[in-house]
Amino acid sequence: QGQLVESGGGLVQAGDSLRLSCAASERTFSRYVMAWFRQAPGKEREFVAGISGDTYYADSVKGRFTISRDNSKNTLYLQMNSLKPEDTAVYYCAASVRFGATVTGDFINWGQGTQVTVSS
Repeated sequence: QGQLVESGGGLVQAGDSLRLSCAASERTFSRYVMAWFRQAPGKEREFVAGISGDTYYADSVKGRFTISRDNSKNTLYLQMNSLKPEDTAVYYCAASVRFGATVTGDFINWGQGTQVTVSS
């Protein structure tokens, strides 16, 4: 399995936007279902958005976040708009071979995470 490296996190104000990136070293990147998860302090890691052929989202981010991928660049993205303080978390990208996967146990490779902090 290749390496996944997230970037693009930071400190923003409520209502701002951020775009996260996840660079994959795996040449077979296009074959994987990719997803973003997040974990806030004291909480379990939760699914945010996934992409295989279609995209799918957690209800909490639907309409605000957009997941996309560029297979020619082996890169996954998460465009986050209208950010809220409750979006504050470490964001992780992950790879799965299961179509439509949303649970952590279905993902076989993880990045190290990037911190997103949204101030009110």
